[in-house]
Amino acid sequence: MKSLNTIMLDRRHVVALGLGTAGTLTLAACGGGGSDDAATEAADDSATGEALVDEQEAPEVDAAAFDALLAKGPVAADDAVEASEWASKVKKADELRVGGVETSTFFSLRNIDDGHLRGFDAGLFQLLARYITGDESKYSYTQVTSDTRESVLQNDTVDAVFATYSVTPERLEKIEFGGPYYTSQQSILVAKDNTDINGLDDLAGKNVAVQSGSTGPGIMESLAPDAVLQEFSTDEEARTTLEQGRVDAYVIDNTMQMGAVARNPSKYKIVGEPFGPIDPYGIGLPKGKTDAVEFVNAFLTEIEKAGLWAELWQISIGNRIGQTDAPEPPAIGKFE
Repeated sequence: MKSLNTIMLDRRHVVALGLGTAGTLTLAACGGGGSDDAATEAADDSATGEALVDEQEAPEVDAAAFDALLAKGPVAADDAVEASEWASKVKKADELRVGGVETSTFFSLRNIDDGHLRGFDAGLFQLLARYITGDESKYSYTQVTSDTRESVLQNDTVDAVFATYSVTPERLEKIEFGGPYYTSQQSILVAKDNTDINGLDDLAGKNVAVQSGSTGPGIMESLAPDAVLQEFSTDEEARTTLEQGRVDAYVIDNTMQMGAVARNPSKYKIVGEPFGPIDPYGIGLPKGKTDAVEFVNAFLTEIEKAGLWAELWQISIGNRIGQTDAPEPPAIGKFE
């Protein structure tokens, strides 16, 4: 397995995704069945009043392979569940209440045909639902944004948040994190015909979109202090603004950028190398629930040892970008 931060794309797939010919990219992380809560939609396209146009379909997840993987997931022993107050509460309710997103190409995307959520995050939370309840479909779903991920845990709307969620000291003051299960860095998205911006140094004096509540604004203020930042609540809003030419670039986690390019290879490209600190990617849990952290970390350890982490990565991401060598997962319990 390769390092999580040095995934290589061959030239054919780099060109196919419209990423140029540099050849090295970081797969980044920010940030099925079930009774999904359709009433809790985020206002993905409402801020600009104009939806993205000509959105193409990214390479689809192999639904049959994804669903078959879920059915192979382990189920926790009764005594393991009983030892955790958090897990016991979930099992008694007979559902895992999840906060997440529906529009992340590689991590959690709702299939318009069957209504199921599939992707790396979606697979993990459905495997966790199976681990606790014995059935991967026993979850309810609340859509969140980067601004609401802590609040849904603090007000007990959800049991866990899977939403490309970077672990930071500030967030650790408000909630707990299981994992990490992935890592991330930032990258720069520009219009396909842009020739002025080729890396971080070129952002000085440029209008740059970032997502509020993400780690992007702080990283940009540190590494590109002369860029003029414009904050948006959602990924869709930021990319719409880039598409309209009202900003020169958009900075966020690289996996989200790769999803945008996969859907719109004629519109966007990623320029320069990934930058900024390597953010550990965690599962949000309620503050003070150390038993939840221990239980979720035990779950992650079990699925990694069983090979399900690598298989889920391959189905959700690798097969869709032409990569056959899954990365090494980060060390669980180590956020630095």
